[in-house]
Amino acid sequence: MTELAQLLAHNRKWAHERLAEDADYFSRLSKLQEPDYLWIGCSDSRVPANVITGLQPGEVFVHRNVANLVHRADLNLLSVLEFAVETLGVEHIIVCGHYGCGGLRAAIDGVRHGVIDHWLQPIRDIAEIHHQELRLIEDGAAREARLCELNVVAQTESLARTPIIQSAWARGLRLSIHGWVYGLHDGLLRDLNCSLSRA
Repeated sequence: MTELAQLLAHNRKWAHERLAEDADYFSRLSKLQEPDYLWIGCSDSRVPANVITGLQPGEVFVHRNVANLVHRADLNLLSVLEFAVETLGVEHIIVCGHYGCGGLRAAIDGVRHGVIDHWLQPIRDIAEIHHQELRLIEDGAAREARLCELNVVAQTESLARTPIIQSAWARGLRLSIHGWVYGLHDGLLRDLNCSLSRA
């Protein structure tokens, strides 16, 4: 059996198991999407939002990109954000980075990687802004982990300054932004205590 055929076989098995547990599972899932959460995370395949949070399909709306960046001119991200806020009515937006992020590492390794270098520039900017703090961390892995956290905090702040979020807050919508980081080494999510909401 080819690798792709195995994926299709796994899908059939998964669908059969869902129906065996709950005969109405797919009919209910296909009718309505009402997630409370928008997840903005890294594209890394080891960080699947619904799996690590224990949420089911339909319970989290997801946007992923390299290094979980919030570029305020990224029409893909802005479209997801607007749909999540205005149509789905999410109440929580989670920006989640992860320790050991290859994108973050590529941003600061001093090597040219091509077009991704332009995408990752905000991380280099964050590293420069926090140069004094980061240079005091002697251990390279610990320094990288701290930069990962600083990146998440910066992305939550950037997200809060988008017209979509500002407009939602001005209209009194219940909407909070949270910054989390995920540990590949232990599977745990950490709240960075940088949540933002309407004043």
